[in-house]
Amino acid sequence: MNLVDLILTVCLTAHPGQCRVEHLHFESHGSLMQCMLRAPTEIAKWAEEHPTLKIKRWKCAFPSPVRNI
Repeated sequence: MNLVDLILTVCLTAHPGQCRVEHLHFESHGSLMQCMLRAPTEIAKWAEEHPTLKIKRWKCAFPSPVRNI
């Protein structure tokens, strides 16, 4: 199974300077463009589950081969 990595930079709503990176993994359907098309839905789901965090930026990438998923 090929995976794609949706990388979110998220910050605390109450403390905007406190940020971290979150990785969401899902099945790749062939290209990063497919990730870009699916990302808004995945981001909305994630944001709904994490109301104290604000998504500052996001990008799609193929996971690093050395990273365990």
